[in-house]
Amino acid sequence: MPRPSDSVVRAITMDGAFRVITALTTETVRGAVAVQSATGATAQRLGELITGAILVREAMAPNLRVQAIVKGAAGHGSLVADSHPDGTSRGLVNLGKGATAESAVEIGGGSLLQVMRTLPSGMLHQGVVEIPAEGGISAGLMTYMQESEQVVSMIAVATLIGADGVGASGGYLVQLLPEVERGPLMVMTERLKDFERLDDVLAHEGASADVLLGELLYGMPFSRLEDSPLSFSCRCSELRVMATLASLPRSDIEEMVTDGKVLDIRCDYCGKDYQVSPSQLRSLLTTS
Repeated sequence: MPRPSDSVVRAITMDGAFRVITALTTETVRGAVAVQSATGATAQRLGELITGAILVREAMAPNLRVQAIVKGAAGHGSLVADSHPDGTSRGLVNLGKGATAESAVEIGGGSLLQVMRTLPSGMLHQGVVEIPAEGGISAGLMTYMQESEQVVSMIAVATLIGADGVGASGGYLVQLLPEVERGPLMVMTERLKDFERLDDVLAHEGASADVLLGELLYGMPFSRLEDSPLSFSCRCSELRVMATLASLPRSDIEEMVTDGKVLDIRCDYCGKDYQVSPSQLRSLLTTS
């Protein structure tokens, strides 16, 4: 049986009470985890943050970029997730000085979640919240939506890690709309209790964003609005590397030209190597 492709699905209940977004992010997370050489709890948390960034983008800024950053308790390490409107996402792990491969970014008890999203004006909307002591990335995302976006949402994200790495990854966001009444709210509250172990749902063979949507809204009439593919991809390029170098002070560029060495630059997100020759650096001096 072919493995379901990563995708995000949007829907709304026919009574106008709930807006629901579900996502399967398994291959996306596998790609990010692989290039970051993340394992164990770090891989799990990176996967959950990437899924969360996708859900927040779809809910608040589907046509714009969202970046989510987790800063570990006591400043020990950080995780970064980038989600772009074309459906591509990437992640970054920084375990901090002196960390080992077995180290993990600590979540809860002083850890912070920072979310930045681009506004249509080109400006940035930024919010920072403390991640609750219990509930992990999911709880942090719900706190962010409530405190920074002023939107009541129920969010769950999960990444399953097995002996062979990432087994499955995905999540959902249920947004309460103004039309919600007590009856449907009670039904949805009880329904979501069955999804407290999202791991169990994702572990089933054939799990997909549509399957998750159907399970969440079982017995509740809804309209499926739209779906979009998701994938892992980095947005680095030689042009972006040169643009970054061009932003350096002229004296720094001149020093590198005088040194006469080829610069070796590696993208932290995907590990791709770029070489910049002295002649390329010299060309920046004519335009800077």
